[in-house]
Amino acid sequence: MSYDIQICIDCTDPLAQADWWAETLGWEVEPTDQQFLDGLLARGLITADDLVEHNGVRVFRQGAALHRPNGDGHPRILFQAVPEPKTVKDRIHLDIRLAGGDKDAVRAALEARGATYLWTGSEGPHEWYTMADPEGNEFCIA
Repeated sequence: MSYDIQICIDCTDPLAQADWWAETLGWEVEPTDQQFLDGLLARGLITADDLVEHNGVRVFRQGAALHRPNGDGHPRILFQAVPEPKTVKDRIHLDIRLAGGDKDAVRAALEARGATYLWTGSEGPHEWYTMADPEGNEFCIA
């Protein structure tokens, strides 16, 4: 038997992170089913404090997910709020394969949107840039 997975990224502002990463990857932030939220509220499973308005709709305050457009929802990246800030290097990170895109141009565009260049890595003929998203989570572009 095999299992589906989702990647969870701890962060301070999951809504902003999901928006940033959706734009970065060309993915979509998952829409929130408003009737589903109404049902949870009516049954007392959540309160109005669990929700916030974001981009004109009610969403969960503590998390947001994204996935590839026109896909089956997998793979999925979930951004979840945690109380503590990031303090050490990530042991797991995302590698973004640019499919022939100009690595320098992508780096410049990401930096203009709040990413930070950290260092250049290489192994044999392969070279990549290690960067950090607006909350400091490392990722690579190659």
